[in-house]
Order: sequence, then structure tokens, then C-alpha cells
Amino acid sequence: MNFLLIGSGGREHALAWKLAQSRLLRPEGREPGKLYAAPGNPGVAALAECVALDVTDHGAVIAFCEANHIGLVVVGPEAPLVDGLGDSLRADGFPVFGPSKAAAQLEGSKGFTKALCDRAGIPTAAYARADDAASALAALDDFAIPVVVKADGLAAGKGVIVAETREEAEDAIRDIFGGMFGTAGASVVIEEFMTGEEASFFALTDGATVVPFGSAQDHKRVGDGDTGPNTGGMGAYSPAPVLTPVLRGQVLEKIIVPTVRQMAVEGTPYSGVLYAGLMLTEDGPRLIEYNCRFGDPECQVLMMRLQDDLGEYLYACADNALGRMPAPKFSPDTALTVVMAADGYPGTPEKGGAIGGLDEAEALGGKVFHAGTAMKDGALVANGGRVLNVTATGANVTEAQAAAYRMVDALDFATGFCRRDIGWREVAREAEG
Repeated sequence: MNFLLIGSGGREHALAWKLAQSRLLRPEGREPGKLYAAPGNPGVAALAECVALDVTDHGAVIAFCEANHIGLVVVGPEAPLVDGLGDSLRADGFPVFGPSKAAAQLEGSKGFTKALCDRAGIPTAAYARADDAASALAALDDFAIPVVVKADGLAAGKGVIVAETREEAEDAIRDIFGGMFGTAGASVVIEEFMTGEEASFFALTDGATVVPFGSAQDHKRVGDGDTGPNTGGMGAYSPAPVLTPVLRGQVLEKIIVPTVRQMAVEGTPYSGVLYAGLMLTEDGPRLIEYNCRFGDPECQVLMMRLQDDLGEYLYACADNALGRMPAPKFSPDTALTVVMAADGYPGTPEKGGAIGGLDEAEALGGKVFHAGTAMKDGALVANGGRVLNVTATGANVTEAQAAAYRMVDALDFATGFCRRDIGWREVAREAEG
């Protein structure tokens, strides 16, 4: 079987790394298949044949799949899913891992998800949705401060402002409607500020069967101690011990399963990975928001721990056969990833900075996933905001953190930076015993 992986970031490098090990690519007694990536990156290129495809041109993607006998398309990022690429491919008979355009609204529209939570009785924050600044400003009267202001659409993980004062909330509303996040800000969702600790829970589903697929905690703020602006994510670790077995059961029973059931009842069955961002409150887990793809950089730590064949699970989702699969096995060890970002991120990142020391870092026992890299004159350089995901494992978060930072220190990336405290909450808890 041949695979086509869509995407170019660290998440896609991690997916390519696991997909390249799949038995579906190397069936016993048969000619091996091929892994393609569009467009991939220099790290992915060591595992797959990278091809130039305009994924907004659905006809071109279909033609490529036909010409190369693609047996499974894995869509990494959210934008092609929200654009309906999966629908176009499925209409031509190609199995796709990822939801339909209608189902991808769970990430494509925060207002859609909040309304679905209302209909399904899923615990989440109180909210109001507004299509213009005047209505949004008026709605603020119904919320205590601090309050959360969100662009309704896709904003690359940056469309959320936690306003500590009324003035900050009003400024956020005006900025969003003023074009801060482009078309993602055509509508605004205002939410009650929830108190607790955040965690992420992942589940695979084919629209009927739901299979838990690990937990993680990420670090959104750019600076140590969770300071500074939000980013796409500066690091993560898995599993998240704060999500105890009891809490995981509650998440499945009260959030994930009702979502899948409601989507099916409403004629928009969800197939793919459900990535639930959660707030662990005194009253139990509450949904912050959904993503319709693996997290980045959470995917990297999940893939480091996964002990089963990723290709078989993703194909089972696409083939409506997840119910025939056993529960996936994960290592009990902790995996922790540190994002190396280019100077200037999350504003305007400095591109072109030379990167070295990857072999020396990986010789310490972990894996460096490429995110925003490129080859220039035969040398590896930074080509984005989040550039590398330095990933290591250990018996607990403290050990995995130490191993990851040893790898970071082996790198030569003068125009890059990272947080030095990924996993800090759990490290502190482990120190307390």
C-alpha cells in the first residue's frame, strides 16, 4: 500500500516517522509500498518522497493519488480538512484519515462547537457569539473579568486572548474585528474564564467506535513560567499524570463519546482523531475546544510512546473498521519535546539561521523532529517560527526533561531559542513526592 501524508511541520515529521515503520508499507511476501509527503520538509525527506502539490487544488491531489495508487491519505494540518479535501478524495474512492468538511467545523468554528456542546450536554465554559464588534462589546456585560476572547475561525493556535481587564477585552474585540486574525475573526466567541489546569486528551474514531489514544500537556505561552503571548505550542509531554484514570473515564463518558454520538445523529459523522483541550476544574473536566487533527507538538510525544502500528490504526479509521482493532499500546515512559523557535517568534521569526548538531543531539538517545526547516546551499536553515522539536524519553517527566535539554544543548542554532521549563508543573509535583 502507498501512503500520502499531507503537511510540512513537526507533527508531519513525527507521523512520517511512525508511518514509515508500518506493516502496510511492507506487507510480507509482497512488493513494498511507498510513503509520499506533500510538501514535507528536510526531516520528512529522509523517510518519504516529498512532492510539490497544491493541496487547495483538490483535482491535482486526486490526480496524484490516482497516478501513484495511493491506498491511504493522511491529512496532518487542519486547514485542508476544513477546506473539504477529505470529502473530495473520498468521493473518488480514496481512504482518508481525517474528518469531512462538515465534521471539521469542530475546529473550524468555535461557535459551532459551543452550540454542539449545548445540544449534547457537554460540560464547557459559558459563552456568547457575536458577528460584529458592537454586539461583542455589549455581550461583555454578561461575563466576569478575567474573560476569554476568541476568533471564531482558524488562527494557527493564536486566536485566543485571555483579558485580565475590561479594557483588554474591549481592545481584543476591536483588534479581532479589525483584522488581527484575518477571516478567522469574522466572528468572535466570548467565554467564561475557567479556573484549573489544562490537559489534552486524544481519541481515534471512525464515527462509531471511540478508542483512547493518549494524553499530553502542552505549553502555549512563549516564555518561561507561562509568560508572554500565546504560540502554537513551545513544548509538551505525554502522558499527563494529572489526567488520572478516573478523569480519563469522565472525559470519555461526558465529552468525547457524546460528541461522536451527536455528530452522527446530526448527519455529520466524525472520523479521524479528536483532540480535546480540557480544563480540569473543581467540578470535573470541561471542554475548552476541539482540534480535528493531532496536536503540534503533542503528536511528537504521542508518536515517541506509541508501540503499535500507526498505519493500521489510521487505515482502520478511514475504513470504518476501528472496532476490530485492539486497544493501542503505549510505552509507560514519559516523552517530552522542547520546541526550538526562531528569534522573533511568535512575531516575525528570523529565517535563514544555520542549524547544526542534529546528529550529536540524536546520539544522546532522542529524536529531533523538523518543523520549520529548509535546505539552502546544502545546509540546514530555519524557515519558520517553530523550527525543531527536540524529543526525549525518561521514566518520568523529570528524567525526560533532563534528557531533552541535554539534546538542546548539543544543537548549534545561534538564531534560535526555547523555553527552559517544559514540564515544570509535573517536575515540581514529582519533586514533592
